[in-house]
Amino acid sequence: RGERESRQEKHNPKVSTKEKVPLKVVSKLLEVAFKPAVMRILLAWERLESGVSYNPLSPELRANPYPTYEKLRNKDPVHRIRLHKAWVFTQFEDVDAILRDHRRFSNGRPQLGYVPYTTMLGLDPPDHTRLRSLVSKGFTPGSVAELVPSIQRTVDQLLDDVGDRGHFDLMREFAYPLPIIVIAEMLGVPPKDRDQFNDWSNIVSLVVDPLLQPEQIERVQQTVEELIAYFEEMAEARRANPQNDLISTLVAAEEAGDKLTREELVVNLILLLVAGNETTRNLIGNGTLALLRNPDQLQRLRDNTGLLDSAIDELLRYDSPVQLDTRITKEAVEFRGKRIPKGGRVICLLGAANRDPSAFPNPAVLDIGRTQRNHVAFGRGIHHCLGSLLAQLEGSIAFTALLDRFSSIRLSAEPKYRNQIVLRGLEELWVDVAPRQPRDRAGDHVGDHVRAGPEVVPGTSPEKNPENNPVTGV
Repeated sequence: RGERESRQEKHNPKVSTKEKVPLKVVSKLLEVAFKPAVMRILLAWERLESGVSYNPLSPELRANPYPTYEKLRNKDPVHRIRLHKAWVFTQFEDVDAILRDHRRFSNGRPQLGYVPYTTMLGLDPPDHTRLRSLVSKGFTPGSVAELVPSIQRTVDQLLDDVGDRGHFDLMREFAYPLPIIVIAEMLGVPPKDRDQFNDWSNIVSLVVDPLLQPEQIERVQQTVEELIAYFEEMAEARRANPQNDLISTLVAAEEAGDKLTREELVVNLILLLVAGNETTRNLIGNGTLALLRNPDQLQRLRDNTGLLDSAIDELLRYDSPVQLDTRITKEAVEFRGKRIPKGGRVICLLGAANRDPSAFPNPAVLDIGRTQRNHVAFGRGIHHCLGSLLAQLEGSIAFTALLDRFSSIRLSAEPKYRNQIVLRGLEELWVDVAPRQPRDRAGDHVGDHVRAGPEVVPGTSPEKNPENNPVTGV
């Protein structure tokens, strides 16, 4: 090859290697220059068709997506987006119906974000049903309720570490570490490995973020492989010597003679790690910010902690930790006069559905006593969030402790959002606080205000209501 290139350069200097480099540079520059132009054309096409456009890459959308959601819902609730060749749904009724309908809408995904592994989140029945029934054995209402003392100790320790400082970043010192410590203890990660596990967790949580740079993607992929090796070693140890932890439970989990394979076990542990961290940290961060920006509701919660359950649901609805979920049509479908072909990509904007006035009156108003609590922050149907009870439990204990520990909490700087699309959460939330004197605290931590199990829809039982059943609902 070298001799051939040398001869080419000798007889045809125009194709010399030295001249190929600047041509590549020019090509790259042209690509960079034309890409924004193409995007502008496609977005203009959308606006001509419907009067509105949806650009998930827009910094303004990530800072505050809700005005755009409202325009989409009012002008074009089934919106064709040209940037990604998909259809966006914003009305609660449509989103609810799609997420429940696994017969016509597939959740099949060949891999988890940037890594070539399939989790139960990316499967349809019957494969999903089998995996879900096995993994859910570690997330029964009873097993989640047993975590209350451990979560309470973790919350207290994190706030003790803040001490008497009147100024701290609530995300870095509280919302970020809390779910990681909780899941580490659930899994049975030994204390000596906690720092390494914390680093792994923060990196692998980026696996579903579509905006990563190549070097970040490589780091995520490497971290996933390291975690898989770590979990495989732990699983092998638990097979020989079971402990009272989640890995031992899943190693022993059996349904009709069926058990998790080694790959299914470790890959779904990573899924639980990602989902558990992101949902809880974003609930605490987004929820705290919502209360600080609505001081009347913060005071209302201080005055009546019996509203804690409805407050958690309202905070999940008001600024949802997960903003969207996708499906692929298994057959041609029609919604509101628009036909979507088989194989069409459907994007359900959960954050938009949770702000739909037809389902939630005055949706832009934070109302911690709201009676309409049927939000889709945790999804719907067979893929309803597996860890929803755990996230609500952690949120309940966290908010109770914050109110108990501090007599006042105020924003001290403009919050900084993470650069994400699927998820919505804060990178920084600096607050000024005034610690209570120990004798002024309520004393009983969470007490009766923490949920011990799923909320049952009137007229049903947890077994008959698939969204409350730990086996049939994700």
